[in-house]
Amino acid sequence: MKRIIRVKNIIIGQGKPKICVPIVGKTREEIDEAVEAIKEHEVDLVEWRVDYFEEVTSIPTVIHVLKQIRKKLEQIPIIFTFRTVNEGGNKPLDLHTYKALYQAVINTKDIDLIDVELFIGDNTRNDLMEEAKQNNLIVILSNHDFHKTPSKQEIINRLTSAQQSGADIAKIAVMPKTPKDVLVLLDATYTMIETDAKIPIITMAMDQLGILTRTSGEIFGSSVTFASVTEASAPGQVNITQLKKILTLFH
Repeated sequence: MKRIIRVKNIIIGQGKPKICVPIVGKTREEIDEAVEAIKEHEVDLVEWRVDYFEEVTSIPTVIHVLKQIRKKLEQIPIIFTFRTVNEGGNKPLDLHTYKALYQAVINTKDIDLIDVELFIGDNTRNDLMEEAKQNNLIVILSNHDFHKTPSKQEIINRLTSAQQSGADIAKIAVMPKTPKDVLVLLDATYTMIETDAKIPIITMAMDQLGILTRTSGEIFGSSVTFASVTEASAPGQVNITQLKKILTLFH
């Protein structure tokens, strides 16, 4: 039986997909503006895509900004994410700094979930997962393919690998080239949920072709969808107001 995840007042893996809004500001001012815009909406989760932040290599600065985000968003669960360039991120970061950044943030108690890439390297991944779980954080293991849509079986294999590696939530995002690619992603999602998933999963196809996958999670089994309030963090993200209306139709 698939496990649900409770984080603050949110249940992931049950009912309508939860809506996560990214913060992709490059400066402290842009981040503050994004936070204020988010406060105007009812959102389930917020993801700080810190790879967009121009001062990301200054860990004390990151911690300071994070504390400001936490203070303003109060009870909204926060996902901390540095997306690497290999998986569609905004800037490069060496592995040592990546790990040190995550370790520092994990120990602040100001976040609720971390997103660690499944293929970041076994030692880094496992060390960060262990520290996160010691601090009672939810771990998302993710994979993002910005070049193609893998086969149905490969998508299932990657989600299963994240699950077997100890993830609380498994995530994959793919780039469709044809409508058939979208069907492959949806088929893999539904098959995973029906047969192998013991944890919540998050799946999506990006770009305009993939919008269907961002809105139909309740039918096919994806438990979180990403929406924009100001700037989008990935191609194909739907505005939060539009997304809420569509999710209600499916519910």
